[in-house]
Amino acid sequence: MAIVNPAPAASSAAVTPIYIARALRDFGDGFVAVLLPVYLAALGLGAFEVGAASTLALLGSALMTLGIGFFGGRFDQRNWLIAASGLMIATGLAFAASDTYAAVLFVAFAGTMNPSSGSVSIFAPLEQALLARSVKDSGRTKMFARYSLVGGFAAAAGALASGSPDALGALGVSRLDGLKIMFLAYAALGLAGAFMYARVPAAPPAADRAAAALGPSRKIVYRLAALFSVDSFAGGLAVQSLIALWLFHKFGLTLTQAGLFFFWTGALSAFSFPVAAWLSTRIGLVNTMVFTHIPSSLCLIGAALVPNLETALGLLLTRAALSQMDVPTRTSYVMAVVTPPERTAAASVTSVPRALAAAAAPVMAGALFAGGHDALPLVICGVLKILYDLALLWMFRHVKPPEEAGR
Repeated sequence: MAIVNPAPAASSAAVTPIYIARALRDFGDGFVAVLLPVYLAALGLGAFEVGAASTLALLGSALMTLGIGFFGGRFDQRNWLIAASGLMIATGLAFAASDTYAAVLFVAFAGTMNPSSGSVSIFAPLEQALLARSVKDSGRTKMFARYSLVGGFAAAAGALASGSPDALGALGVSRLDGLKIMFLAYAALGLAGAFMYARVPAAPPAADRAAAALGPSRKIVYRLAALFSVDSFAGGLAVQSLIALWLFHKFGLTLTQAGLFFFWTGALSAFSFPVAAWLSTRIGLVNTMVFTHIPSSLCLIGAALVPNLETALGLLLTRAALSQMDVPTRTSYVMAVVTPPERTAAASVTSVPRALAAAAAPVMAGALFAGGHDALPLVICGVLKILYDLALLWMFRHVKPPEEAGR
């Protein structure tokens, strides 16, 4: 079965500002994901508390994204993105001012802080809906690959910047003050992002706006959401903040070494996005998602079980080169199999169960870490992801996007 959508209605003038805004945001997310456990440790907290903060951050993001899904399609997405940037500014300022665990938990829940290496946020469904109507079906996956590529390189650079507190320490700045400076930088990135979103052309009245959040594509969206939630729960057991914590505890990596490692994982993930777009034109979007994901999960399981740092890092780097190839293909697939007025809701509804499922996982992983079972969250993550991939292939192998009609 193939879904056919009409030609795009929006101007490509929206694309460049969105790319730049995502780069700014993901640069901030890149260093926050590494620095969050370090900041909580500087406040005297442990692995369980890191997991709980990550859980609340993902839970808060899920609830806000759900609201965007129901209401975002009825109003100009540009205005929502500017408002979300304001929340990002407030989040950075509040984190810099927070010095108690209770305050950190509140800001994590109510703000835009992202403990994952992926873009799990209220920004994503709005950006995806705007971008999807800026190109024809034949160019959609390539466009989302570029979108992911920009974010991937920015996140990698952000991870590299996570070593900045150590550099500031050489100038006499305390570790805690250095971390607070990075949160202020996060707020500044939110301000710059707001300026970029303001450059996006305003939507014509009633363009691509739905009277109901979801219509004819409801069943497809709900089935995808259920599957994606399994994948996301698994991913929540190994978010970047928790992998950083695992590397700190098991192998004694320094903050600078961890930042360099996460830079390379981010760079490899970014390079994989255009490869995923190329591969999808040959074997299809669903096959690309599945047959790149399974080997990456096997690498994660292997990394959890090997006894030495070099082999573990090698497997994690290999995983990084494969694990995110489903990101542009998944986004493109969701946008392809729904009607244009449903795109904001579809992006949100498929993201919210993912975020909710992911929110439940970090606190569980933190508890396992604290109990001395360091490898178990990574192994469970890998096994669940493989089961998800097999289910996705079975259930959606015959639901084709327009560009794959006739294959």
